Amino acid sequence: MKPAPVRMVVTDHAFGSLHHEEAVARAHGLSLEVHDCVEEADAVAAVSGATVVFNNMAPFGKEALAVMAPGGVLIRYGVGVDNLDLGAAKARGVTVCNVPDYGAEEVADHALAMLLALLRRMPLYDRALRDGAWGAKALVADLPAFSQTTVGLLGFGRIAQAVARRLRPFGFTVIASDPNVSVSLAAAAGVTLVGFPELLAGSNALSLHLPLSEATRHILDEQALAALPEGAVVVNVARGGLVDEAALARALTSGKLSGAGFDVFETEPVTEDCPLLRAPNTIFSPHAAFYSNKSLDNLQRLAAEEADRFLQGEPLRCPVE
Repeated sequence: MKPAPVRMVVTDHAFGSLHHEEAVARAHGLSLEVHDCVEEADAVAAVSGATVVFNNMAPFGKEALAVMAPGGVLIRYGVGVDNLDLGAAKARGVTVCNVPDYGAEEVADHALAMLLALLRRMPLYDRALRDGAWGAKALVADLPAFSQTTVGLLGFGRIAQAVARRLRPFGFTVIASDPNVSVSLAAAAGVTLVGFPELLAGSNALSLHLPLSEATRHILDEQALAALPEGAVVVNVARGGLVDEAALARALTSGKLSGAGFDVFETEPVTEDCPLLRAPNTIFSPHAAFYSNKSLDNLQRLAAEEADRFLQGEPLRCPVE
């Protein structure tokens, strides 16, 4: 029986072109099928019998995996894989790959920008000036210097380590919590490794750098937020589901926390009922921390190269275990 032809499919994307992916398809005598899937039902229709699938944000669960070619590869444009059903992929014999390193520097830059702006109370100053107010002391009663400020990093992987490098010249004390990181690795980066309770209690600013899973969902809940020092700020450029947004909004409104910067949200795009939109002293961006001309090209190139390795039967660079 003649084997079915290999199909290469893009379920969804937000790029200007797909020239890297198209080049790989041509090199293997394939056509690239491009879709604009939003719901999983769209993905099911798009990937039936597909061997190589590129996926961006479209949900990809048991139903979609059940119609992919067994032994195929599913390449996620990005780091997180929480929109994919890894268990169903394994059962189907589909290898899942991601691209964990395409925009680490950009995300670290974005986290740093939010941290610095919040710690210098830029959102408060900006809005107060627009409302006709003037004078630093009248607007901000308490403003520690960076040399008196401890920044906590929840998670200490590639991006958090890049954030730590950027924080060092400003004179911050940096602590981190990550059970998968050695004390020696953290120490080499000038960072003190602590437990989660110690991280919360000691962080004047907390930056999140965790993947989203059942274990980490709402890891920053009402109780955790209450454990932060008075006037602390929170930055999240990782995953929206890590934070209980309603609890954070209450902490900001009450004055327990002095600010928050979010690039990611529990529901994306953000809806009008998101409680953070009504909270004071906040900075938001539309899941854009990864973005630069260079990072987008890196993302597509590295994803396409992974597909090329798969089609040539070579070891894959970033399979997700």
